[in-house]
Amino acid sequence: MKTIMLMFDSLNRHMLPPYGCDWVHAPNFERLAEKTVKFAKAYAGSLPCMPARRELHTGRYNFLHRSWGPLEPFDDSMPQILKQNGVYTHLVTDHYHYWEDNAATYHSKFNTWESIRGQEGDAWKGEVADPEIPESLNDRDPARCRQDWINRQYMQTEERHPLTQTVELGIEFMRKNKDADKWFLQLECFSPHEPFFSMQKYKDLYLHDYSGPHYDWPSYKKVNETEEIVNHVRYEYAAIVSMCDNYLGKVLDEMDALNLWEDTMLIVNTDHGFLLGEHGWWGKNIMPLYNEIANIPLFIWDPRSGKKAEQNDCLVQTIDIPPTILEFFGVDIPENMTGKSLKNTIANNEPIRKAALFGIHGEHVNCTDGKYVYMRAPVNEGGGPLYHYTLLPTFGFNNTPVQLLQDMELVDPFPFTKGCKLLKIKSQRFFGGSDLQDLLFDIETDPKQQSPINDKEMEEQMQNYIVELMKEHDAPAEQYERLGLTEVRTEITS
Repeated sequence: MKTIMLMFDSLNRHMLPPYGCDWVHAPNFERLAEKTVKFAKAYAGSLPCMPARRELHTGRYNFLHRSWGPLEPFDDSMPQILKQNGVYTHLVTDHYHYWEDNAATYHSKFNTWESIRGQEGDAWKGEVADPEIPESLNDRDPARCRQDWINRQYMQTEERHPLTQTVELGIEFMRKNKDADKWFLQLECFSPHEPFFSMQKYKDLYLHDYSGPHYDWPSYKKVNETEEIVNHVRYEYAAIVSMCDNYLGKVLDEMDALNLWEDTMLIVNTDHGFLLGEHGWWGKNIMPLYNEIANIPLFIWDPRSGKKAEQNDCLVQTIDIPPTILEFFGVDIPENMTGKSLKNTIANNEPIRKAALFGIHGEHVNCTDGKYVYMRAPVNEGGGPLYHYTLLPTFGFNNTPVQLLQDMELVDPFPFTKGCKLLKIKSQRFFGGSDLQDLLFDIETDPKQQSPINDKEMEEQMQNYIVELMKEHDAPAEQYERLGLTEVRTEITS
């Protein structure tokens, strides 16, 4: 038995033909849908990048207790558990955040790992002189932009692009180990994450009139660009999706050539989506987590059931992937994993939950039952009270604010921390979120979430779901306080 998890970062469900997009060139995603079960109601849990990856190890939500950060010493890591039970685990990735202080300890859980350098502002190639940068609308951190343009000089051919090198290394592992049993390959591609840097042949699929400045790396902010610029960025994103599609096709070709379909589970997934002007926003993190971000593509082939070319409408999440993989290899699922194996969901459309939570630490706590999405906002200005619970006080994107460490205290364990007391550290909204308000959407009648509704009864039901799921995940008491749900919690408990 073998498993391949092919992951693309920031892959938009609504930009893929199997999910209804009629203009993005992605024939291999269509081919994938014919070979797998496609999930219509798959949702992210914790966002963005590293919180989602912690869920892929632990099978439980990250965002209720802490923000972006490393794996904790008490965490149950799916790749490590496999390794301890005789399943060989290998990571191939060009996701450079794995090597930063505030996101370390993930790769070491695998037997072996390989990395490709150069994506985004990865501190890779050293040049003292400033690079020649074209006129650009990019208003991101100048140091990262400078490094990105240095890096791009070393990726001028497709063979040198990190996406190409990552997939080729994954295929090398597949070929080398095709006759071996019991291995897990996590083949993780940073693309199509911004900047939307692809080769010209993929851009040529989306020829369009554009005479403005260079723009393939929008900041996370409200859209104030012209319609021409917005459309140009969408085409740039579509081009890198088409490049991803090409390399997805190479993995599928290898599955065919090596006859891996008989005994190999294939999972194709992402961590979250990305707004390309929808709802008047660019990006992720600081705006409400609309379905373009939270409702993610997910494809799974399970050779035991043989189900393929089907759509599954059960509500599933990222936290379900680790227990699914453990169960596939016959390895016991730790009791701290709150996600559920999807074996019977794939085989028999068996539901595993009534509702699901998703969010970013300090922002909305969002809930969906598959028909409605409810976004519960903090009731206090600033989003607090909010604390970060950890044994490894390096957190947040980039550098940990040292002033937050000056008043930390040691507190009693949570049930999932295996008896370990924790550092309780005053937290903050690390991504500088926008002003938040409660929002309720009927996504069956309003799938694009254009018109929030007022439905007191449904809002109360969703609040009950939030409290029940927060209790199930051992959320700290102040989370109920910050959301104004302390009374609801008391009513449900009593």
